[in-house]
Amino acid sequence: MVSQPSPFEGGPALEALRQKWGLVMALGIGLVVCGVVALMSVVVATAVTVLWVGLMMILAGVIEIVHGLRHRGWGKSTLWVVAGAFYVIGGFFAVINPILASLVLTLLLGIALVAAGIARFLLGHRLKGDEHSGWIMISGLVTFLFGLIILVHWPISSLYVLGIILGVDLIQAGAGWINLGLFLKRAP
Repeated sequence: MVSQPSPFEGGPALEALRQKWGLVMALGIGLVVCGVVALMSVVVATAVTVLWVGLMMILAGVIEIVHGLRHRGWGKSTLWVVAGAFYVIGGFFAVINPILASLVLTLLLGIALVAAGIARFLLGHRLKGDEHSGWIMISGLVTFLFGLIILVHWPISSLYVLGIILGVDLIQAGAGWINLGLFLKRAP
């Protein structure tokens, strides 16, 4: 049996969503509102972000420990259990003291952005002559500067950086859903 192509140019998945364009728009608006609220209270948003990461680490650690205990053989089992234990310990650290955990996470983020920016800039420089090398170098410079700003203002930046990232991400995701909802509404 050959399935007929969808008359809707977005394909069958988007066709199924077309009737629910209002819900898609509502999701987008809700995400934008949450993003604005996060940006209005970045310290709280940072703490919530760290708490969420901590809870997910605990859950992942427990899953790894259970998985490790189900394995036969000392080597594999021990490694799974040890890895899971480190996740659980790190997660409890984040949940018990989210502000201290945000210090560590923000420092690591700043270092990672500086290193990624340098690597990206060097990559762009090595690709000289390629039509995209300039954009890669600019991207590397921007990433480096963001990391440098975080590190220069650290440890104070650890109170707001993760909250700002969360807020901006929620607004961007919401804008994407709103755009999809408008597209679905206009679709034939």
